[in-house]
Amino acid sequence: MTTTRRAVLAGSVAVATAAVLGTSEAQARPRPRKPKPTVVLVHGAFADASGWNGVAARLIRDDYPVIAPANPLRSVASDAAYLASVLATISGPIVLAAHSYGGIVITNAATGNPNVKALVYVAAFAPDQGESLVQLQTKFPGSRLDESKLDFRPYAEGLVDGYIKKRFFREVFAADVPKSTTDLMHAGQRPADARTLGEPSGVPAWKTIPSFYLVARDDRVLPARAQRFMAKRARSEVREIGASHVAMISEPGATADLIKRAAR
Repeated sequence: MTTTRRAVLAGSVAVATAAVLGTSEAQARPRPRKPKPTVVLVHGAFADASGWNGVAARLIRDDYPVIAPANPLRSVASDAAYLASVLATISGPIVLAAHSYGGIVITNAATGNPNVKALVYVAAFAPDQGESLVQLQTKFPGSRLDESKLDFRPYAEGLVDGYIKKRFFREVFAADVPKSTTDLMHAGQRPADARTLGEPSGVPAWKTIPSFYLVARDDRVLPARAQRFMAKRARSEVREIGASHVAMISEPGATADLIKRAAR
């Protein structure tokens, strides 16, 4: 073999080796992880953000950014506007999850926000335009929460807040949660302005944003039939669980799993 041919062959081997090594290094080098969406957890009436603690802990453990803002519970329009202002401060994709009345809030607050990639309803109201909370709660039989179960307290001229009475709180709202816990939940419940019961909802975000729904089969506030009706209408991906109205408290694992599915 001539000196020239040896040199060419050696050069070819070197190039091939470098290419193989380069490919191996590229394969070995970990690909940058895609940032996870921010999960925003919205509570409903007669509750506060701490109701999401079990869910939030699981999401945070799996490296999801989590925010659980205070829902003002003053009116559908103003609560949605407040949440929309919170969402506007978040860059990147968002997964919105809501419980109970919080569902009406996210249904309105997410409309027109391109960062919101998924809606998750947890035993929550998912109204169409013009519908109210009381219409959906009474659409099917089974709800045990009515005005007789509430204490009404005036808080401003002509305005009234509603609270669930203590003797009905666990039975109606959270039957599968220990009494020691529901006693604390009752004491710290945040009331809703009575106007929210009949206030019509606006253009629903679920018509343009994918949605997921966790149906609580043993719900005594929002009957499971009503939940299934709303989920079907919104074309939600549905999961069902044997839980009371506060499924995110009694079944935080199942709730977090559905939120993570929505995030993926």
